[in-house]
Amino acid sequence: MASNAFAGLLNSSADRHSLFDDAQGIVAGSMLAVLGVSLLSGAGLLAGGTAGLAFLAHYATGFSFGLCFFAVNLPFYYLAFRRLGPAFTIKTFAAIALTSILSEFVPGFIGITHVNPIAGALFGGLVIGAGMLALFRHRASLGGIGILALYIQDRLGWRAGLVQLGFDLVILALSFFVASPFIIACSVLGAVVLNLAIAINHRKDRYIAV
Repeated sequence: MASNAFAGLLNSSADRHSLFDDAQGIVAGSMLAVLGVSLLSGAGLLAGGTAGLAFLAHYATGFSFGLCFFAVNLPFYYLAFRRLGPAFTIKTFAAIALTSILSEFVPGFIGITHVNPIAGALFGGLVIGAGMLALFRHRASLGGIGILALYIQDRLGWRAGLVQLGFDLVILALSFFVASPFIIACSVLGAVVLNLAIAINHRKDRYIAV
């Protein structure tokens, strides 16, 4: 009986992820996101979405990025639960919590202290995009704008990446209060790279597993 239950946690199919599939997807996506954020931070750049709001709060208040990131996502869990279901909400909470925790410790293990802003935008945006794709494909997200973008894609058919890009540009426009025009321009480049990667690669008709 126990062996059958364990096998059920590992077995997946073309249209359904196993628990193990989801767990490794959430861990891998969170690790990639933290690495991408470290590249952006090493270049002094900002990000879009709730990560961008967390960066703004971090720079303005001095509180750690991980704490700010966890806090700004709290209001979005209600939308996730009501519109996208308890499974999505639980997996998203796990991804956000893991990303917040890792962001506190990874800088001590990987010392990314100097990154060219353009390189940081290109590589950081792409790595975060890959992490978010991993989470999206396991019906999870990094919260906030990602939840809203997935909801709009499910309801209206608008590409999640393009929806998120629109929100990101608004958030980055607020960055003029804390960063130079060059840094903001590079941050916009990173947001474009990130969201184009999602828009091009994340389509429900190309990936059916849930």
